[in-house]
Amino acid sequence: MSWESTQTYYQLINEGVNRKLGGLHSAEIILYSVDFAKIEKLQGAGEWEESGQLLASAAQGVQTAGADCILICTNTMHKVASQVELSIDIPLLHIADATAEVLVQRGVRKAGLLGTAFTMEQDFYRQRIQNNYGVTVIVPEAEDRKKIHSIIFDELCKGELLKSSKEEYLRIIQSLSDMGAEAVILGCTEIGLLVSQDDTQIPLLDTTRIHADKAVEFALSTS
Repeated sequence: MSWESTQTYYQLINEGVNRKLGGLHSAEIILYSVDFAKIEKLQGAGEWEESGQLLASAAQGVQTAGADCILICTNTMHKVASQVELSIDIPLLHIADATAEVLVQRGVRKAGLLGTAFTMEQDFYRQRIQNNYGVTVIVPEAEDRKKIHSIIFDELCKGELLKSSKEEYLRIIQSLSDMGAEAVILGCTEIGLLVSQDDTQIPLLDTTRIHADKAVEFALSTS
């Protein structure tokens, strides 16, 4: 939800539309960029209802401006996805569903998950994939979860991409593979800024790219 990954969404969606339509085509996007400091404070305090109200209000504004669908451009805030959905009349394209569809297409039965502590440790994300798509989702050990979380908030959301942190992420990705993961979900939209498929032979699913592709698919199917 930081602007660091928002610009990636904007780029990927525009590139996707242009790739499909060619010429000078680009995406029609209505973007509501939040002050992430407010959201992070509510997350830390466990005030999910209030953060959901903020996103619902933003979604209503985007709908009023003419959007045909809504994307919450973050994995963690899908914890309040149902609250947002109830506030609007247009489809919400859920990032976990889009990711799970790719897992199923690739025949993955067991996937590792990297993300914020909220995403890795709470049920709203893992259980949705497991219950609705039959894919087992595993997470790193407790100390590694802390490292992943702190790197996201202390570095990636500030645009800091450190070699030492990349090495830590790759070590943790390898540990998930050792635990039986057939692929690893980059379940925070900032993680793709630090590691990519070029860095490892273990299949990675970049949720930012997957979600952006889903938006392009939806938009062009309804245009």
